[in-house]
Amino acid sequence: MSGASRGSWATIPADEQRYRPFYARALRLRFVNPGGVLCFLFFEGAIALATLLVLAELVKWWAIVVLPTAVAVMVKLNDLVVAMVVRSAAAVPEQERDRFRRQVEPVVGRAQVDWLPHSVPGVVVRVGPADSVKPADGTDAASGRSAGRRE
Repeated sequence: MSGASRGSWATIPADEQRYRPFYARALRLRFVNPGGVLCFLFFEGAIALATLLVLAELVKWWAIVVLPTAVAVMVKLNDLVVAMVVRSAAAVPEQERDRFRRQVEPVVGRAQVDWLPHSVPGVVVRVGPADSVKPADGTDAASGRSAGRRE
């Protein structure tokens, strides 16, 4: 591994490292910081799922070892991908980051709305009479008959 030493990229301070769950410490996760419940689901949950699959005779007995190992490999791979993303983002000059932030950040403002004196929230106010509204299918709203045909 070239570049900075391992400790300079770590996001977890050394004094807080001892309070992390054993699963995260054993995998030496530096960027992904799963909590206790998530570590429980990753390890013990994978063992429980594998045990249920074995008891249901859907997989062989060695799945109890393979499934938690596969989950641990995926978590560690995710940590390595995040490390690469962070390093590539750190390599971008500050001027480019500022320009990117200006392009990505939405413009927040206020729209001017002319409030009508008779408007009430949640109430629909109709301006014209109800008979003047014609449905899109060509029927007359009052009689329900088609406007083009006579019966």
